[in-house]
Order: sequence, then structure tokens, then C-alpha cells
Amino acid sequence: MAKCDICGKTLSHGNKISIARSHVSRRATRTFKPNLRRVKAVINGQSKTIHACSKCLRSGKVVRA
Repeated sequence: MAKCDICGKTLSHGNKISIARSHVSRRATRTFKPNLRRVKAVINGQSKTIHACSKCLRSGKVVRA
């Protein structure tokens, strides 16, 4: 399952609406996946491979090994 080990961000669901929008009532469900990366990070003094989302990597929440 797609999940960030740092912040816990997971899949989210929403609606897909047609571009033409001629029939507004026509909607289909879709899934938004988090932008995950496998990185080696230092956790409790040891280097481990974790899944981290790009937002956690950019904000500096992950210390790379």
C-alpha cells in the first residue's frame, strides 16, 4: 500500500470530471496517489530504507544516510 513512513500520507479519492463538461452529472471516481520515493534515511542512529513523500523530503523532515 502506498504510504509515507514519515507523515502517513496515503491514497485519497475524488471524482474525475470530463473536460467538455457537457454532461456535468457524469463523474467517475479516481484515486490520487502520494509522490513516494524510496530513500535511505537515518532513523534512531541506523540507516534504513523508507518510503517518504516528496513533501517530507523537501521540508527537511528526512535526514538522508
